[in-house]
Amino acid sequence: MKAANGVYTTRRKDGNISYRASITCKGKHISLGSFSTEESAHKAYEEATALFRTQTFSLEAYQKIGILPFKKWVSLLNFRDNGIYCKTPIYIYSNYFLYYFSKDDYLKFDVDDLFYYSKHTIQRRGGHLFVADFGTQYNILNRYGIKNFAVQGRDYRFVNGDHTDFRYKNIEIINKYHGVTKETIKGRTQYIAKIHINGDYQIGTYNSEIEAAVAYNKAAHILQEKGLSKNFPKNYVVELSEQEYHSLFQEVYIAKGIRTYGDT
Repeated sequence: MKAANGVYTTRRKDGNISYRASITCKGKHISLGSFSTEESAHKAYEEATALFRTQTFSLEAYQKIGILPFKKWVSLLNFRDNGIYCKTPIYIYSNYFLYYFSKDDYLKFDVDDLFYYSKHTIQRRGGHLFVADFGTQYNILNRYGIKNFAVQGRDYRFVNGDHTDFRYKNIEIINKYHGVTKETIKGRTQYIAKIHINGDYQIGTYNSEIEAAVAYNKAAHILQEKGLSKNFPKNYVVELSEQEYHSLFQEVYIAKGIRTYGDT
């Protein structure tokens, strides 16, 4: 049943009436949300109509004086200005886009990621940024090859110092393997491998990141053979052939504390 212009009534499962607002622009039918009264739903429709009709409405001009939330403003203004409607709060610029949480809180991404984030809502939890995909939550840093529990400044860094700028050129991976840390002392770079049991156990110090990554895998293998049931993550070293990996695995040094762990 149709009510005021741009408003449709629906009935909830509990039997109460709900008022849904929607607008059609450039052949695109856009839902504006569900409201408790016909008046508020119609006001949402009028606000959306005004957004499309005048350029004076902008992201910077937004104030919470109307019906529509800021995230809906973002989607509508992006459609008005760029001709692309995203259900997520994205506004596109020439070679990047902003993903908004609020007017003054947003992240910057390369346009290559537009399709992904137009389909996935970013959530915050404990300072981490996640998206839900196939029923599982994924840290968005995984898209850059950054492992879970990586530490900013130690394992990766934002080149320009802006931790909201997730463009690929702005993210530098320092330590890409589990348990491996790069250190430079007196101009000499070395790679330290550690493994966490009840605390951190040092596996060894190595001249290359690959050696340290393989050493971590070997240490995990040794500990599991000794009956430790912990499920250690594995480093996948794609730079080595199977034969090269096996040879390095046999030769790489492992500290005595790991080799004798649990021995009586």
